Amino acid sequence: MKKIKKAALADLDKRFRTHFINSLSGFKSVNLVGTKSESTGLNLSIVSSVIHLGANPALMGFIMRPASVPRNTYENIIETGSYTFNHILPEFYKQAHQTSARYLANVSEFEAVGLTPEFSEGFYAPYVQESRLKIGMNFLEEVPIQLNGTILIIGEIAEIIYPEDCQLEDGFIDLIKAETVTCSGLDSYHTVEKLARLSYAKKDKPIEEI
Repeated sequence: MKKIKKAALADLDKRFRTHFINSLSGFKSVNLVGTKSESTGLNLSIVSSVIHLGANPALMGFIMRPASVPRNTYENIIETGSYTFNHILPEFYKQAHQTSARYLANVSEFEAVGLTPEFSEGFYAPYVQESRLKIGMNFLEEVPIQLNGTILIIGEIAEIIYPEDCQLEDGFIDLIKAETVTCSGLDSYHTVEKLARLSYAKKDKPIEEI
């Protein structure tokens, strides 16, 4: 086993350090964020920081990198208040990864990488047609993180589009059946295998598989 202290991190090669630190948090959700500008058109970007913030109200958040340079996704969300999360499938994870390239604001990543925009009646932002689990979000709040300049974007779920056969009787969505891809670090994509679902933990009751 190897141990590395905080002081030594600063001496690491920048690219090495970036890959190293980004992989430490383990497997993460990875989504395509769909937005639409009122002036420059459609935008699609990959993010690996989407988190659950609460079920009632149904809130989700994700981290935006510092807005010190143009961030089309951020600008579109602030401008319109509308965006989508789209789960990634094995069939198009390479195209999803390509959306991280820096395209000009007037270039649609949908068109650039070969994915299809899809619109839901009454909702402004575009979904990814090829995705199976899609979440429409209404922007609520941005929380600046002073330590590194990133921004926590908080939104409320407006609608959910999903395959009904992937939902269990208790409401749980089977992401393996939905073929949702996960990621680690900045560029490693994975499919997963289920170990088990476990019963609600109580101090006087053994854990059971459900």
